[in-house]
Amino acid sequence: MDSRCLQHARNREASTKPYNGSQSFPNARHSMSEPTTCIPAVNASPASAPPSGARTIWNHCAANCGGRCALRFDIEADRVTRVGSCAAETPDGTPLPQACVRGRRMLAWAESPLRLKWPLKRTGPRGSGLYERITWDEAIDIASSKLRDAIDRFGNDAVFIAYGTNANCTTARPFNRLMNCLGGYLSRYNDYSCAQATWAAKYCFGMKPDDGSSFEQAFSADLVIAFGANPTVANDGGANIGAQWRRLAKQEGTRIIVIDPRKTESIMNNVEWLPITPGTDAALVAAIAWELIQKNAVDLDFLHAYCVGFDEATMPEAFRGKHMSYHDYVTGEGYDRIAKTPEWAEGICGIAASDIRSLAHSIADARRLHVLSGWGPQRRSNGEWSAWAAMALPCLVGHVGLEGTSNGLYPWHHRVLSSSLPAGRNPVAASIPVFETIHAIEHGEEMTSENSGVRGARRLEHGIKYLINYAGNSLTNQHSDVRHSHEVLADESKCEFILGIDTVMCDSLKYADVIFPDLLRIEQQSQTSGGADWGHIVTGQPVPTHRDEQKSAYEMARLMAASLGVEQEFTLGRTEGDWIRALYDETREQQPELGLPEFEEAQRVGIVSVWRGPHVALKAFRESPDEHPLATASGKIELFSEAILRDTAGWELREGDTLACLSTLAPIPAYIPEWADAGIPNAEMPLRLTGFHDRARIHSSWGFDEKLKSMFPQVVWMNANDAAKCGIADGNRVLVRNHQGEVCLPAKLTSDIVEGTVAISQGAWYDAQHIGGREVDFGGCINTLTVYRPSPLAKGNPQHTNICRITKLKAK
Repeated sequence: MDSRCLQHARNREASTKPYNGSQSFPNARHSMSEPTTCIPAVNASPASAPPSGARTIWNHCAANCGGRCALRFDIEADRVTRVGSCAAETPDGTPLPQACVRGRRMLAWAESPLRLKWPLKRTGPRGSGLYERITWDEAIDIASSKLRDAIDRFGNDAVFIAYGTNANCTTARPFNRLMNCLGGYLSRYNDYSCAQATWAAKYCFGMKPDDGSSFEQAFSADLVIAFGANPTVANDGGANIGAQWRRLAKQEGTRIIVIDPRKTESIMNNVEWLPITPGTDAALVAAIAWELIQKNAVDLDFLHAYCVGFDEATMPEAFRGKHMSYHDYVTGEGYDRIAKTPEWAEGICGIAASDIRSLAHSIADARRLHVLSGWGPQRRSNGEWSAWAAMALPCLVGHVGLEGTSNGLYPWHHRVLSSSLPAGRNPVAASIPVFETIHAIEHGEEMTSENSGVRGARRLEHGIKYLINYAGNSLTNQHSDVRHSHEVLADESKCEFILGIDTVMCDSLKYADVIFPDLLRIEQQSQTSGGADWGHIVTGQPVPTHRDEQKSAYEMARLMAASLGVEQEFTLGRTEGDWIRALYDETREQQPELGLPEFEEAQRVGIVSVWRGPHVALKAFRESPDEHPLATASGKIELFSEAILRDTAGWELREGDTLACLSTLAPIPAYIPEWADAGIPNAEMPLRLTGFHDRARIHSSWGFDEKLKSMFPQVVWMNANDAAKCGIADGNRVLVRNHQGEVCLPAKLTSDIVEGTVAISQGAWYDAQHIGGREVDFGGCINTLTVYRPSPLAKGNPQHTNICRITKLKAK
């Protein structure tokens, strides 16, 4: 087994196979281009001139990172000669959306041998990747007739649009509009990014998970604490938070502490790393709270005026005298009756009690405390409570609603928000958590509001029978337990028809019955918005690339609408270009404070930059809580949530979903140990496994790009002390395995990850081969190893809660 795995890995690295129309798609290579300098923002200097005889076309990246950065294409004789971006900033210091290394690989994506060139119909079993070429007329007819049949036999609630990035732009979701013209579809809520934080923010603040202060506020703080945030990778790009973080890391007088199991790329310059065992953030916050209480350093005036549930005096009337406050949980007077001392937390978090006390004292002494969270810590089985704890921390000392502070949430939502293609009203009331998609295919008729978070209906009447997968790889590659997803999707009696729309043949697309080949955003007229405190709108024109039979998603949906008799309702007589102009004009009208130029001027300059900060989260509430109450049940910040107990009454819970002393979900930001069978190491599976973002990909986008893979190899991070116990050296090929599957990839030995934990970056493309009767993934996809079980409250994806074992491959 080991020798065959090693040989396959070597063969895989040594060669790629050309696409022959019925087998697997190879990976792409393209030379890197150097960044160019141009400043096409409004009120900035003119753009630099292209080379003699060339013209410049502006378009944009469309990945799901929040940047949506500008791309500059120099064109000569209808051929792209250079791909670059704009300058990092204007002469007066205005940040501009300069693209990262991934964005500048967009032409390589367009010219990849993996490109889908024409419509395809499946000829082999689902997942085989075996297809034959068909015409557009055939493709539209099959997809439309199958859709009509599903609606006629099962109803509109049997149709589902899978989660995907949908090529972020103003006209990115035409299939939602199409379905609403036809009577609606089973909708979804949550996402794969921040489901648990979404629910925690709702119950704590009545806010969204990215409703933190603008990041510029951190420059006015003397202490910044970041839970699991790595903005220089997750939010890279010139006008994104990553650029602001780099500036902050160099600022004298601001202490920055990142709490993370890994020493990430954002831990640079003056930034300090506080290593922590993954999944234990709420235990750390509880121990800090204990120390603050003991030192009389909590801000009782703030807590009593603005919060519910800190202590007995702020508890809802019905719960007083029951020792259910956060204070009583921390001091050991309630719940499990354990005092949450730094010594208690040390054995859980792996942080010395003395360091916890020192951190608590620094928090108490801070002039301005700025707390923010990335979304990695909440992507766990206890993620709702970890996220909630980070929100509670600044409240304990009253550092919210003031200049320089934040509220424990992520800050990137202050970018320009452009109007987007209206989907219309969905007549189908039912919706499901997006992470339950595979469950809804497998046994949808068993899903209820109590066991699966069904909304708008007591239960589903049937499973998903017709699925539209547009620009998405979350059916398999980005979803937990890839092998289980394969088993469900391969069964054609469950989901009877899958329509796939994409630019390349990713793993999820191999389950489609018919495939529509999509255009990249750079290949068509497009407009997007992005950024952070400095937001921007990029208006793009089509870049000349080699074209076969690809169409835009809007045109595909229009053709289906025509086939199904609803073309006029779908288009309203507008082309996609008409919609882009109309949506831009709507943005100008609805947000006059932005001062956006006329559409023609936006087209001419390419990039329009707009200052969106500074913003202080909860400022209005802090200044006048009666006039600006929060959207929580009490109108205040909730450290005890009666609404959670009410909303989840009657829910079916599983072992490990809550505190052992409770039969309900915890109504406070308590530390809840991770699931014993998936998150707690044991003799068989002695290591925790967590995931992270890296520079090679945004999710699985660019997962096929050989240049990026060579620059940022897919490896498993492993502490050198753990590796020594297994006889593993740096660079050794290893097998990472658990009850879900096996992955083969090189080990990266480092002291930059806590002992007992290993990490694999998410998004690598699944590439399973049968070796010695076992299925081994040589692509390094972490979801080969992740558990498919939704989190207790949000029903979100806990894909960082895993355990595994690692063994060295030995040649025989």
